[in-house]
Amino acid sequence: MTPHVRTVREGHVLYIHIERPEVRNALSSQTYYELSLAFDELEQDPELWVGVLTGKGDQAFSAGRDLKQLAMMENASPEQQESERLLWEKTKRLTDRFEFPKPIVARLNGSAFGGGFELALACDLIIAADHAQLALPEPRRGLIATAGGVHRLPRQLGLKTAMGMLLTGRSLSVQRGYELGLVNEVVPLAELDQTVSQWIDDILMCAPLAVRATKACAMQGLDYPLKQAMTHVYEAEKNRLNSQDSREGPRAFSEKRLPNWSGK
Repeated sequence: MTPHVRTVREGHVLYIHIERPEVRNALSSQTYYELSLAFDELEQDPELWVGVLTGKGDQAFSAGRDLKQLAMMENASPEQQESERLLWEKTKRLTDRFEFPKPIVARLNGSAFGGGFELALACDLIIAADHAQLALPEPRRGLIATAGGVHRLPRQLGLKTAMGMLLTGRSLSVQRGYELGLVNEVVPLAELDQTVSQWIDDILMCAPLAVRATKACAMQGLDYPLKQAMTHVYEAEKNRLNSQDSREGPRAFSEKRLPNWSGK
């Protein structure tokens, strides 16, 4: 079977490419499984500090769930259906990894619809090419955005704007998404790689454990009232406090040099 996902390591960064441009990078069960393996690699390898998720081509980041494959499975043999069930059992989607420790940048090379948009919403930053569109059109197919879309979008966008998208399936331009605070930066496609690299470079200038602790405190703290969030004990912050890098930062500042982060 032709791989659906390709990973490229560049230093401390793992680039994860959805490689199905012939179907607008639609997400089949196999695609989800291969993405699961890629995110396992990113999470478990201590030398990987940041992830970048993108699609192949210049039309679609991902069109979402592969509905043709989904429809085909309705008429599949019992053996095929059992194989599909077992594959799903082995798959842990990014949208279900609620405490993923490392930062992930969504590089929107094109439009993100349905499950593709839900993947982008599960990332920490969204950097988009200016021709891209965003949408959760599931209700137009008799479905709903259960991979987090119905919950993440109202939390990341104004409620009325989010409900307008959710209840109609209408699309939103990435420029409008930027204006509403949903997208971090919008640039012409020709400038997308350079812009993503600049964001990655800025993240890598920070201590990796400090970045992870910041993400953990920010995201987990949303579950608590402010006072409780500020007094809660976060495991990631305990790790940072006891790390070599927590001492390297002040030392490098006092010695007027760039810090040498170890991630330890």
